[in-house]
Amino acid sequence: MEPPEGYSVAPGLVCKLTKSLYGLKQASRQWNQVFTEKMEAFGFLQSRNDYCLFSKETPKGLIMLLVYVDDILVSAPSDSYIEDVKQYLHHLFTIKDLGPVKYFLGIELARSSQGMLATQSKYISDIVCDLGLEHGKGASTPLPPGIKLSAEEGNLLADPSRYRRLVGRILYLSFTRPDVSHTAQQLSQFLHHPCQSHWNATTHLVRYLKGSSTTGMFFPLSNDLRLTTFCDADWAGCLDTKRSLTVFCIFLGTAPISWKTKKQATVSKSTAEAEYRSLASTVCELTWIGYLLHDLKLNFQHLFPYFVTTRLLFTLRRTLCSMKEPNIWRLTVT
Repeated sequence: MEPPEGYSVAPGLVCKLTKSLYGLKQASRQWNQVFTEKMEAFGFLQSRNDYCLFSKETPKGLIMLLVYVDDILVSAPSDSYIEDVKQYLHHLFTIKDLGPVKYFLGIELARSSQGMLATQSKYISDIVCDLGLEHGKGASTPLPPGIKLSAEEGNLLADPSRYRRLVGRILYLSFTRPDVSHTAQQLSQFLHHPCQSHWNATTHLVRYLKGSSTTGMFFPLSNDLRLTTFCDADWAGCLDTKRSLTVFCIFLGTAPISWKTKKQATVSKSTAEAEYRSLASTVCELTWIGYLLHDLKLNFQHLFPYFVTTRLLFTLRRTLCSMKEPNIWRLTVT
């Protein structure tokens, strides 16, 4: 750092900081430590399953506070509790009260008597404008039907950083768009060597988003706390590595709350092995969601349905002991 005006430092001397400054690599950690200490002093408990979540029990219900760096959401059973939290934070820090949430971290939240709709239409509009596709024709699918992308597609783009920035924005967009999760995963495989075919597929996805910019996730007002899970695997789905894809989507009631499309870490020797690894990953996610719902004091059903694609899984489970590597399988899937 440089000394302030009016204070000269001899050559060879440095300044010793007595506290953290904004912009340092330690600053975010220092801020989180201070914020956590202050909220715990106010009676909040930090969740062990998501460190961004704080909760406090009151006679009328649970106060929940969600923090992302310095952006904060507060939920409480009455406005008076929210005011108490805001006054406490205002006493400690300089805050800006934005009122009832309508826009948070690029996500638009529209509430009604039926529930809440989360969209990113403005975010999509910004992407479309940056690419100059305002007057372009929309697309009906995230990717052209039948397309299979691979790393060996031609020469490197003249400006690969443009492709990387666009894919990064699409990955963030998939937070409210499960329908583009698979396509975003496919496109993110080629960040090291993007070619023209990859760029064309990306712009096709943007045209699809342009035609469905108001699509989002709807969370209905409901007491339905059933967890329903769908999982699948695409055996040897990666053309370059022959590794399989894990795909799952988890619903709380009728609303999707977690989904993933991810390439598996190892090459599966059969469709059954790929399906099992996908199921194991899904169960891990469900376990974490169960702990999180417990922190939120939600009495969800502990027995919930799984929807998988083949009966071979259950046949293989009964004959697990006859396999050459049974211990590895048990560690993975039981």
